[in-house]
Amino acid sequence: MKRFTFLSVATLFCFSLLAPVSAQDYPARSVQVFVGFPAGGSADIVGRLVMQKLSDVTGKQFVVENRTGAGGNIAFAATASAKPDGYTLLFSTPGIAINPSLYKKVNFKIEDFTPIALIGEAPLVLLANAKLPIKSINDLVAMGKTKPDAIRFASSGNGSSSHLAMDVLRHMTGMQYLHIPYRGGGPALIDVMSGEVDVTMLPISESMPYVRDGRVVALGQTGVTRSTIAKDMPTIEEAGVKGYASTTWYMVLGPANLPANVVSFMQTQLANVLQMPDLRDKVQAAGVNIINGDSVKAKAFLEAEYKKWAALIKASGTVIE
Repeated sequence: MKRFTFLSVATLFCFSLLAPVSAQDYPARSVQVFVGFPAGGSADIVGRLVMQKLSDVTGKQFVVENRTGAGGNIAFAATASAKPDGYTLLFSTPGIAINPSLYKKVNFKIEDFTPIALIGEAPLVLLANAKLPIKSINDLVAMGKTKPDAIRFASSGNGSSSHLAMDVLRHMTGMQYLHIPYRGGGPALIDVMSGEVDVTMLPISESMPYVRDGRVVALGQTGVTRSTIAKDMPTIEEAGVKGYASTTWYMVLGPANLPANVVSFMQTQLANVLQMPDLRDKVQAAGVNIINGDSVKAKAFLEAEYKKWAALIKASGTVIE
């Protein structure tokens, strides 16, 4: 009997070594965090700030990986298909809510994700080449009505915030433009400055250095109110397009059916670091208004954004193959 008891205990001990990591031990290894756009863009900058602070505070590694292409769809699909164990997460932009309606086919739907935390939102800035005779929204709209390809618009990618924000402007004003999608905002901005294209829309943090030194002209910011880092720049609504508003936002998500302990750990830790003055200052300096919403707020926000963009995209008739 003693021999049986000893073997049973030994067996249970061995199995315990192979058992899943307990809730208290998550994360037991580094966590991969996908960003769907290139290094140096706003999503990458804000994502790395947040994840680095999270790594510093928790002593765990949250490693950002840029999975670029297809307006973020590659990163979104990779997250949706990942094992729901908390070791693959996504630092997302609005494309996750936009692209299921915008693209003819995507390999994910919003039900394939577990929203964890809503980080914040930031306006975009509509930028024009400094040598063009476009110094205001009215100038742009007037030129965009002369012929369909009078304005060459460079977005940061099909389905990106810049693409859709510009398309809403087209729908509201009746202007037209030739859309040229780029693989990120950086290359688009370079070509606007060189004159290869005429205008672009970029997050305010990426835009301000080039606006201040005169390399591009700011026609307006897309938020409902002026950003704290550009209080002298009018919103597009103030500049003449009544009712216009469109912001980019940042959210942390995981695959569907993410364990409750993972969601709890992540949203608690993210809420903690987003309250820390040093991180808040850096994120706000990047033009982001911190929301710090929990998983319930993030889920409601994502669903509302999906419904909003589905209606706008249907009205505009824009579809990407």
